[in-house]
Amino acid sequence: MHSTFHRYWRSLPKLIATPRTGLRFASTSFLLRVPPPSAPREVPTPLLFVSAGPWDKESTTGMSFLASMLAEKGFTCIETNLTVPDGSKKDSQSMMKDYESELVSTVRLSTIPFPPVIVARASACLIAETYISSNAASGMVLISPPMSNKALEEKNMIPTPLDEFNYEPSFPIAIIATPQQAEHLRQSNRICQNGNVDVISVDGLNDQQTFSELENWLDKLGI
Repeated sequence: MHSTFHRYWRSLPKLIATPRTGLRFASTSFLLRVPPPSAPREVPTPLLFVSAGPWDKESTTGMSFLASMLAEKGFTCIETNLTVPDGSKKDSQSMMKDYESELVSTVRLSTIPFPPVIVARASACLIAETYISSNAASGMVLISPPMSNKALEEKNMIPTPLDEFNYEPSFPIAIIATPQQAEHLRQSNRICQNGNVDVISVDGLNDQQTFSELENWLDKLGI
């Protein structure tokens, strides 16, 4: 399978490590990183790094580092920094629907052959959770996610009330947070109260520690 996967990606040289536009909204950025020849292996399951810098700058923190490091380890990594029109930001449901549509466009543009593991940080975790509620994924990693949708509304990060997510985990999910955040998340975030979800504590959430924990979690799953 790995040799077939290798040939598949090598047939798409125009996509390798190239910023892309041409999505629904022109300011959305897209970058595909494929494993270099020096990578120890090629992993069939791609990783999709989701951020939304114009909405929440923190969502971009460390994403390029994680994607570049994991590409070196043999993962195909897609980075996308999503944007939506200002008109959709007047209503939280419309905003999430537009972000989801933009992410769907990114996945289609990347032509990945298998459902990805989605990695998101901060407010962009809402986009990841919206996406997996109705689209295929092999897993999801939420880094420093919000305590709840209501908490984001109270911080004026979303314009109107947004129902809490009610999906049931049907694939591996990991939450990476500081020890203090993890404690609060277990108390207030529904998904973190699910026994099948891995809650991983990382002091300070620095790039190297987060990378190590993410790589270990993927290895544990056999991805």
